[in-house]
Amino acid sequence: MARQYFGTDGIRGTVGQAPITADFMLRLGWAAGRVFARQNRRARVLIGKDTRISGYMFESALEAGFSAAGVDVALLGPMPTPGIAYLTSTLRASAGVVISASHNPYQDNGIKFFSQHGTKLPDALEDEIERELEGLQETVGPDRLGKAVRIEDAAGRYIEFCKSTVPNRFGLHGLKIVIDCANGATYHIAPNVFRELGAEVITLGVTPDGLNINQQVGSTHPEVMREKVLETGADLGIAFDGDGDRVIMVDHSGRIVDGDDILYIIARDRHRRGVLGGGVVGTLMSNFGLASAFEELGIPFERARVGDRYVIERMQARDWHLGGESSGHILCGHAQTTGDGIVSALQVLATMVIEERSLDELLEGMEKAPQALINVRLVPGIDKTALMESAPVAGAVRDVEKTLGESGRVLLRPSGTEPLIRVMVEGRPRFDVQALAQKIADEIEQGMTSAQG
Repeated sequence: MARQYFGTDGIRGTVGQAPITADFMLRLGWAAGRVFARQNRRARVLIGKDTRISGYMFESALEAGFSAAGVDVALLGPMPTPGIAYLTSTLRASAGVVISASHNPYQDNGIKFFSQHGTKLPDALEDEIERELEGLQETVGPDRLGKAVRIEDAAGRYIEFCKSTVPNRFGLHGLKIVIDCANGATYHIAPNVFRELGAEVITLGVTPDGLNINQQVGSTHPEVMREKVLETGADLGIAFDGDGDRVIMVDHSGRIVDGDDILYIIARDRHRRGVLGGGVVGTLMSNFGLASAFEELGIPFERARVGDRYVIERMQARDWHLGGESSGHILCGHAQTTGDGIVSALQVLATMVIEERSLDELLEGMEKAPQALINVRLVPGIDKTALMESAPVAGAVRDVEKTLGESGRVLLRPSGTEPLIRVMVEGRPRFDVQALAQKIADEIEQGMTSAQG
């Protein structure tokens, strides 16, 4: 069955435009409730959200839909996506529901589900939910309606979990850290985690108003964190995205430490201690320098398609426990069931403290190839695939590939979560990769102009 709603990362779109509407969320709650109720006669789901203003509307609609299907609901309030995954498992819920559009602006929102184990919902269950959405909605009898409660200590439970992922005697005393929460779901959690571990914390992006999530702050705008680190003389900075599953760091000198760097630090430490458990999964976007560094260390490395779903699939297929994306989505399978920005940052900090080395020193041996990434925003109605395969765009890609030869690569792909085409060019230092990427991006822009007539 061709999917109508679920993409690679749940259901996502612009608020008020189908399917991101209140009436659809009511039906989605009912349809998902029907599926979960077939597995467990007295099913219970957890619902958490980030700080978007539309989250209130969709939380209520989903709650009503689940209740109509006879499913109990536990409301978590604002909670990072990985926190919802963790609580779904520990509270023995049938499933977890996340209301978030991750790193997207507040105008967008979305829904994704976690299984009872805190992992991505299997494709088969998502397909079942899609089939139920086509049916006639019927409410169970009044005596079977689902009940709703609020979990008041959800934040505290997750804070304690995050701290449990590092050694008991581990502390951050003497470290000054800038924490940027993107005005998102980590705003009331991340600062407390690092403070309780002993760090002096300087905060950014901790005043959400429903409209400012990811707005010039967070992991998609690390330059703000960088400026604060340099201004305050902090030892490092840590920035999360709106739902807390991604992390980008910066060292004391202002050097941006992205997902590839973080993956290298964690993998190198676990390999050194003999607890890596196989190799590491990256993506097609992972820097060539990361692959070279792993080769030097004797760490097996594989690339998956872009998207945490595909990284997890390869990790499971190889029975490996570590993977991630350059965007900062790190999967520490030894500690969490999904990408977790706070947990990933703690793994890096634990290595810093135990080895008594600064963040920049932990990156010795990691020499990244110059890489340029340009996101071309699409106008409504443009066919991404047709545009990327058009003769002018394909010709520009061939020209750049010919210029790079064996000393670089080009990756052109549509975003699975936003109306974007991503252009990535990577090459040896002698190439102006930014100019080469811009050449392809210009052809895409020109193609859109032509398509609009």
